Amino acid sequence: MIRIICVGKIKEKYLVDAINEYSKRISKYSKLEIIELQDESQGETSKILKLEGEKIDKYLSPKDFVISLEIDGKNLTSVELANLIEEKQIEYSNITFIIGGSYGIDDSIKEKANYHLSFSKMTFPHQLFRLLLLEQIYRSFKINNNESYHK
Repeated sequence: MIRIICVGKIKEKYLVDAINEYSKRISKYSKLEIIELQDESQGETSKILKLEGEKIDKYLSPKDFVISLEIDGKNLTSVELANLIEEKQIEYSNITFIIGGSYGIDDSIKEKANYHLSFSKMTFPHQLFRLLLLEQIYRSFKINNNESYHK
């Protein structure tokens, strides 16, 4: 199963529609669970990160292969991501991706991650990033199944 833990709600209808479309496409290949957590808005950055980290931690299991999405993570090509997903699906019952909130991901969660992934050195809105991640997961399944997909 693919699990995505994300901090923050999606409010824009066009993003909700696109996320639903890619979720439907992924369901052909794998069970998908998206866990949407309320972001924190009160307090200092360190307090917000800690509170969001505690919420994320409740959904983590040692049986999962956890991938944190971080600006300082490793950059992969789509084929390399596809290979990682294929390899880890054999070893682990779940692959869990973590998308942090506006301030990122608490260090306590980063330490629990098996892999630190970056899509770019640029910063993306977390609502839009969820769509980008789903598209890349879908692309990974297409690659792993030797199915054509637009470039």
